[in-house]
Amino acid sequence: MRICELRNKQVINSCDCKILGCVADIEFDECTGCIKALIVPGPGKLFCLFGREIEYIIPFKCVRCIGPDAVLVDADIEKIINKCT
Repeated sequence: MRICELRNKQVINSCDCKILGCVADIEFDECTGCIKALIVPGPGKLFCLFGREIEYIIPFKCVRCIGPDAVLVDADIEKIINKCT
């Protein structure tokens, strides 16, 4: 699978069955080339017009399954939230 195929897949948290959003970017280790985390933008501010307050940084070890339409993760939301400033 290519990174461009991973982009825009819905990310679903299997702990609470909530859709977190779509994969926007990845973080990878420059030395090994391994994926470290998936980055998913959080919900938008006021009607999704004025940017985002948070983003989810999901460690790749939390990824349970990558399917044709979605990525299933098993993550604690409180630990993966990154506040955007």
